[in-house]
Amino acid sequence: MSSNAPETQEVKLRSILKEALDLAGTDKPASRPALSMSTKRTLTKRGVIWLGQTCNLRCQFCYFINRIHSADHPEHPFMPLEKAKKICKTLVDVYGNNAVDIQGGEPTIYKGIFELIQYCNKIGLKPTLITNALVLDNLEVCRRFKEAGVRDFLISVHGLGMEYDNLVGRDGAHIRQMRALRNLQEVGIPFRFNCVLAKPVVPQLPLIAELAVNVGAVVVNFIAFNPFEDQSQGGRRSDHNVPRYSEVKSELTSALDILDDAGIEANVRYFPFCMVEERHRKSIYNFQQLPYDHHEWDYSSWAWTALQPQRMKEGGLSDPVRLSTSRWMIYAKKPLKLLARNPTLRSILYKAHTLIAGTFSQMKPKDDLYREVAKLHAEVHCGYVYADACNRCSVKEICDGFHGDYADIFGTEEAVPIVHETRICDPVYYIRHQSKVVEQEEEFA
Repeated sequence: MSSNAPETQEVKLRSILKEALDLAGTDKPASRPALSMSTKRTLTKRGVIWLGQTCNLRCQFCYFINRIHSADHPEHPFMPLEKAKKICKTLVDVYGNNAVDIQGGEPTIYKGIFELIQYCNKIGLKPTLITNALVLDNLEVCRRFKEAGVRDFLISVHGLGMEYDNLVGRDGAHIRQMRALRNLQEVGIPFRFNCVLAKPVVPQLPLIAELAVNVGAVVVNFIAFNPFEDQSQGGRRSDHNVPRYSEVKSELTSALDILDDAGIEANVRYFPFCMVEERHRKSIYNFQQLPYDHHEWDYSSWAWTALQPQRMKEGGLSDPVRLSTSRWMIYAKKPLKLLARNPTLRSILYKAHTLIAGTFSQMKPKDDLYREVAKLHAEVHCGYVYADACNRCSVKEICDGFHGDYADIFGTEEAVPIVHETRICDPVYYIRHQSKVVEQEEEFA
């Protein structure tokens, strides 16, 4: 009986894929829109806006799960349309962004979403919606989005069939999402996939790659289940929902091979280089590589939109900020908060830091500044650690290492040194060999 187990599992998985393809209205690879591809690497000009953490799903791995659940959280309700417009205008006027990821929560249920899309186009900000796509199972809604001028959708395909429904906390969600893919093909709106590498979905990674090929997805992103935002609290991550890197490797390799063979761009975020095959390291995007993906966020504007005033319904916007690589300020942030309980004093301290550290930071080449910020994200904000084996690895300087809480759960024995003749210090060493989708020439301006 055990000898038939792998075959039985394969039959089950193929059945899940067939049902998904039937719902999506395709049984053979769909034609994709004409695409421009490039290996040129420049810093992204894409911004991001969070409209509010109101959502129609309850994904287990959501970074903002506490804020989604709590209607009383200041970031839960959607912000007014005029505030969202002001944020988008700042992205253009102050930060020079030319594209924006609009997300919630779930942006398709935002009352002013069509007007916001139209406004973004008007000011030169090409709009993408990061969505679970459930609302898009209505063909007329898809047509309204196209008329409004949405550039594309980034759809959260975190599994197929019942596995997806269980992960997102809603029966029938998978069926609606697959119908949405069919509608988007009919209307002619480009779309990309996001897939979080949660433990239950690992066996389905090749299926999701095949789905992408068949429905005409432009790009597929595989994203490690990270200890960011609310997921960093209360031991929410464990060996029950977080897979080992080595557990992911085989299925991820199969998925990347499928996408490579089909000529579809694939990206793997927040994953150690040594945990993928050499041929797929061109697809690994950790913090130092992210700024060179034009579908990712500009570190400068992200530093501002990530601040709570730009995420809340109530209140005005905070002043635009400059990127700073001042390590002492980041490490001293908690004691400074204790010392400066007076809001006025705290504001003075923050502005003094911004002026001093920001001025020195702006004297550096932008690529160097973004690289230092990337290291701060990994080292300070996210608590990444290196294994002993990392000290013998030639690419340690461009790799984040292991998530800190991952090391607490599993240890770091999986790490395998990558050995080159010299140490690699260029963050685009691998990714310069990847052909990426480029929608507009001004992205390189």
